Amino acid sequence: MREERGFGRFFLLFHFFYLSMIGLLVSNNYIQMYLFWEGVGAASYLLIGFWYQREAARRAALKAFLVNRVGDAGFLLGVLLLAAAAGTVNFGELFGRLDGLRPGVVVAAAFLLAWGAAAKSAQFPLFIWLPDAMEGPTPTSALMHAATMVTAGVFLLARSWPLLEAAPAVLRCLAAVGAVTALGGAIVAATKTDLKRILAYSTVSHLGLMTMAIGVKAVPVAILHLV
Repeated sequence: MREERGFGRFFLLFHFFYLSMIGLLVSNNYIQMYLFWEGVGAASYLLIGFWYQREAARRAALKAFLVNRVGDAGFLLGVLLLAAAAGTVNFGELFGRLDGLRPGVVVAAAFLLAWGAAAKSAQFPLFIWLPDAMEGPTPTSALMHAATMVTAGVFLLARSWPLLEAAPAVLRCLAAVGAVTALGGAIVAATKTDLKRILAYSTVSHLGLMTMAIGVKAVPVAILHLV
């Protein structure tokens, strides 16, 4: 990137992403996590469209933004539902009150959080934004769209494990979606010739494996794969 115009802008956006991702990881409640979650999404949009002079980069940035907003709407609704039902969004307090919530509320909240995670972690059918995101600078693709940002959804699922464990139907859904994504991503990757797209679909496939692991209650396996 040294010879690129706008390197200062790239450097600023890159570290805005770092700040948001670290904030997401250390959050101790869903509101804080959601705010940093949106920061990660904003950084992704700006970095995918870094070369805004290119039509393909602008289209890819908009596609990523819109698909992630669909998932983020689910995340937000899930957080609001939990706040209304339990009176708190702090992880420790909320998970301690799950037994007192109606089963329907638990299942609905778990599904909405899983929907948000599916968009961020490029699960079927919300994986369509990730291959096009490779229009951004290579450091962006390497850090955000093959390593850190896309695993935020898997991290959300693992962080919400007590909630998901109380909703077996959602876990079965996650296992099925993860399996379809893993197999589908691997098959499509095998048909591509562009290296960055091969890596993108390979990433989709491995994210599917992590999601499937959580769906079959193998959370340590999913986190090991993530690391």
